[in-house]
Amino acid sequence: MQESGNIILDCFSTLISSSVKIGQNNKFYPGVIIENNDGGNVTIGNGNIFYPNSLLIAEQGVIKIGNNNQFGDGGISIKANTKTSKIIIGDYGRYINGVQILGKSYLGAGSQVIGNITVQDSHLEEGESFMYPDTAARGGVLKGYGLARNVRVSIGMVINGQGSFKQEEIKFQSFYHPK
Repeated sequence: MQESGNIILDCFSTLISSSVKIGQNNKFYPGVIIENNDGGNVTIGNGNIFYPNSLLIAEQGVIKIGNNNQFGDGGISIKANTKTSKIIIGDYGRYINGVQILGKSYLGAGSQVIGNITVQDSHLEEGESFMYPDTAARGGVLKGYGLARNVRVSIGMVINGQGSFKQEEIKFQSFYHPK
């Protein structure tokens, strides 16, 4: 992968299926596993960072990742393990501290999932990255812990789940990051 600028920090503990499509300038820490099985398809854009204990498996389903995302630290598991599974992740997102993503999930540009959260069949709207100064323009956010199933988080909004994530618990991100 020298020509593409991708960096694999430990080629003995990082396992990537030969059929995975990978862009340029990605960084893979030790213990990363990315696998296509049984007609599954993983596509990775450019400039992403995969910290240790990142697991991506497309077994019959599709995983499509954009550019400049952070996966981990604290581990992440992304599984498209049925024919109907389709996980789309935009650009400039952050997914840290034990996240699991399943089913038909869309995590738009600038979205974040922070905590030991299982995201299933959910939609986080795209916006600016977490570094953007105006919280109202940032992508949708889930934080906390528990199961986030069938939730939709709009631009500039966040749900702080404590075991479950409910639409009625949505708040403006500025609630947690006042100016």
